[in-house]
Amino acid sequence: MFLSASVARRCTVRALRLPAAAAAVAPSLTLSRATARRSLATHVPVSSTILPHVAAANAPSTSPYPPPASLPEPPTLPAALHLATGYSFKGVSFGAPITDRKISGEVVFTTSLVGYTESMTDPSYCGQILVFAQPLIGNYGVPDDLARDPYGLSRFFESYKIQARGIVVNDYAAKYSHWRAIESLGQWCARYGVPAISGVDTRAIVSLLRTRGSTLGEIALAPSAEADIPGPSKAFENPNEKNLCAIASTKQPYVVNPSGDINIVLIDCGVKQNIIKCLVTRGARVTVVPWDFDITKDTQEKFDGVLLSNGPGDPRHMVKTVENVKAIIAHDVGKTPTPIFGICMGNQVLAMAAGFKAYKMPFGNRGHNQPCIDLTSGRCVITSQNHGYAIDDSAEVPGWIPYFRNANDGSNEGVKHVVLPYYSVQFHPEACGGPLDTDYLFSNFVNDARAYKRERKRVEQSVVPESPKMGTYYIPGVPGVRTSA
Repeated sequence: MFLSASVARRCTVRALRLPAAAAAVAPSLTLSRATARRSLATHVPVSSTILPHVAAANAPSTSPYPPPASLPEPPTLPAALHLATGYSFKGVSFGAPITDRKISGEVVFTTSLVGYTESMTDPSYCGQILVFAQPLIGNYGVPDDLARDPYGLSRFFESYKIQARGIVVNDYAAKYSHWRAIESLGQWCARYGVPAISGVDTRAIVSLLRTRGSTLGEIALAPSAEADIPGPSKAFENPNEKNLCAIASTKQPYVVNPSGDINIVLIDCGVKQNIIKCLVTRGARVTVVPWDFDITKDTQEKFDGVLLSNGPGDPRHMVKTVENVKAIIAHDVGKTPTPIFGICMGNQVLAMAAGFKAYKMPFGNRGHNQPCIDLTSGRCVITSQNHGYAIDDSAEVPGWIPYFRNANDGSNEGVKHVVLPYYSVQFHPEACGGPLDTDYLFSNFVNDARAYKRERKRVEQSVVPESPKMGTYYIPGVPGVRTSA
């Protein structure tokens, strides 16, 4: 959720608002309002000397979507959410008026009270129809999606487009109020071709999903206000049958913060922008690579740490990534081990590489209020989550232990190696929209990467290189101490 402004600036924005009737007869004034309000947001220009690769590889210079605040409020049409279980929920559309086809996906819900823009742009929602349990959605509008931070990353969003296939809310706030907002939630959805339904009993939907498990569904819109809503299809498309991470991942490597003192390789399974921000703000250079990139075959770059990102869909499609992580671990045998940190899908990938199994949860955990217990300290933290699959840690895997556990349902929330700097969490420590209880995990990882780099340089600069001993490893953060695994 983007930050609040001063009272004076809020008042300025309110003064710029036009009643709907005035906007209808004065379109030029509506444009002036959007332009004036956009100017209130502080935009940091991206310097090509600071970030040479992002503009070409990560943030498309040309977009197939209309520019921000360029469309009127979309028309309201009769609409329905059809579930594969046979239930249908009728409402009215406020997003993209897609009447020539139905939009299908896996129907999931989030309990987050704020941060709808961050949730909708989270690549982990790729292929899903998102139901908001929070009744009122859209009240603070949508900020400028072209705004960038000093690193060239999206300033307000988790990616460069809406990732969810559709959204369902109980009460849509067409009249929004926030000093950084430049358009409504409905206008934003319309620009990106995403259907949205309001006036639906979302409590009933959430109750069904909780008791019967997640299901497939589709959004259908009537072609006009007087027409009937199309009925459900005979078969529903299942997005989890596809490798959604391959769709959400970058197609070519790029670098963020090239002047960083350590080089972190981020394996992009559908990374959220704030994960990259949490690394670069700690001084790291981040090299983002596709989901199937094998870093053990890249002899030109020396990486000081590996981050396995979040991503959408079934982790069992990630066979190539799991094999690549196994190769990294095997490559480290007898050497100073490269720190590995996994988040969400990255937790599942690292755990499967270690020997754990993944399974689909009944309805998953999505929201900003999931309590997790650190099994190494007993401390309970509040976390942000978005996943429908989990790791089965009931079977012991030699050398590995569960790291965190969900205090609500008892599911696994992370794994770690008993000696080596390999660890992962199922939740989101970057948590854009909050909470920030586990932000320290990024500091731990960056510190491990710096310790690894110091040790690697010490070994490289030795006059008489130490012969590697099988089963002997360096412990980051404890200079000169080694122990057998």
